[in-house]
Amino acid sequence: MSTAEIKPATPVPFMSLERHHQPLAGELRSAIDGVLDDGGFVLGPEVTRFEEEFAAYCGVEHCIGAGSGTAALTLALMAAGVGPGDEVIVPAHTFIASALAVVHAGAKPVFCDVEAGTGLIDVNSAAAAIGPATAAIVAVHLYGQVCDMDALDSLAARHGLLVVEDAAQAHGARWREARAGSLGTVAAFSFYPSKNLGALGDGGAICTDDEEIAARARRLGNLGQARKGVHLEAGMNERLDGIQAAVLRVKLGRLDGWNAERRILAATYRRALEDVCDLLAEDPRGECVYHLFPVRIDNRDAVREVLAERGIGSGVHYWPALHRQPPFTELLARRDFSLINAARWSEQELSLPLFPELSESEVLNVAESLHYAIEVTK
Repeated sequence: MSTAEIKPATPVPFMSLERHHQPLAGELRSAIDGVLDDGGFVLGPEVTRFEEEFAAYCGVEHCIGAGSGTAALTLALMAAGVGPGDEVIVPAHTFIASALAVVHAGAKPVFCDVEAGTGLIDVNSAAAAIGPATAAIVAVHLYGQVCDMDALDSLAARHGLLVVEDAAQAHGARWREARAGSLGTVAAFSFYPSKNLGALGDGGAICTDDEEIAARARRLGNLGQARKGVHLEAGMNERLDGIQAAVLRVKLGRLDGWNAERRILAATYRRALEDVCDLLAEDPRGECVYHLFPVRIDNRDAVREVLAERGIGSGVHYWPALHRQPPFTELLARRDFSLINAARWSEQELSLPLFPELSESEVLNVAESLHYAIEVTK
């Protein structure tokens, strides 16, 4: 495609929460009014109902609300017995909260590499990172795609390790017939507003089939209380708000439809960009819900600048790679050589606009602008 063929671009936002919430405004206000009426602002009936509904949706026995995705992952690790003296394997290409939760739990993150095509944890690299102190592996379902759980579960079983799902970007995603959140020992979700299932503020949840882990996660997140005034351990104040739970209940019934729209839009992108740049490799054993639509480009920053000039929103997820973030540079700088794919993803990844209310014409507009930006920045 020549530059002469490129029409002026119409601006496209990276994300529009206004579009997302406008059709739901009446239901959301009614849900919030219900909490105002019953006064269940912290814990309360709406939290209980949402926990039951989300557990059923994910196909697990227990769901425990939390104050954020980071808190949920921290509580999941602590409730599963991970703490000081333990090491936890974390992919080096992910949001920093995946590793911060390990630190907050008192353990040490050990970074492994990711797959070149998916950006998901490389099971062989994870295997090489296992040592005498390894207690768990964090399986980060990045971009809305589930990790190779067959291989991870097999690896964990051989070494007696916990598999902790970081499902912050994978609400409704599947591995074979099972949903994210039901595939490991315990899982953590984020309900940050831009997630596939997002609150009107922060929030998170822990999902598990393990009754003891569930009970301890609930206690730890509620100040270590067994009952009112009886604190059995030094817990945290990380409870899901009633208003956020009510909002999430309104949205949960629409999640599968929204995810289907994301997949349709992603397919349009894939057809338009298959010969232009590197696209996310999809594992046919799962179903990606495309929390983000990542592409990889060598001159990412220059391309992003041209897109911005044309009014096209974009994002970078995530730069720098975790082992090069200041809190961790001393920890594992010696392993730089083995984290080559994580480093490449951090340097090349560009996320294009993708949300359920985006139109096909907007997707094609973004794709056309990306063609143009790549051409003029060669």
